[in-house]
Amino acid sequence: MTDVCHGVLLVEDDEAIRLAIADALLDEGFVVETACNGAEALDHLRRRSKLPCVVLLDLMMPIMDGRQFRAEQEKDPVLSQIPVVVLTADASAERKAAELNAAAGIAKPLRLATLLDHVDRFCRP
Repeated sequence: MTDVCHGVLLVEDDEAIRLAIADALLDEGFVVETACNGAEALDHLRRRSKLPCVVLLDLMMPIMDGRQFRAEQEKDPVLSQIPVVVLTADASAERKAAELNAAAGIAKPLRLATLLDHVDRFCRP
């Protein structure tokens, strides 16, 4: 698949989930970078010259959780333009996403088709 943007940033502390999502996205032709927590994600974004087309963000993480990440991201005029899809074990994923002013929310366990639909929305022309 071509016409991929500058990739997806997956922010997830659970290694097994992070690897499974990253592998699924890679299999679909997306460029994927990962971070284990919000602080690592912010550091990654601030060092990059090309930003991802979407951030897939877990909410419950050590060091800096998803809420803290969003608060910091929204303070930055450049980073705040990157859409965020919240990934949460909470059944009310869309409500959580709305509370964080995120583009969308997906409940875990993730359905691959749903995840790909959301990533396609932001990463395909």
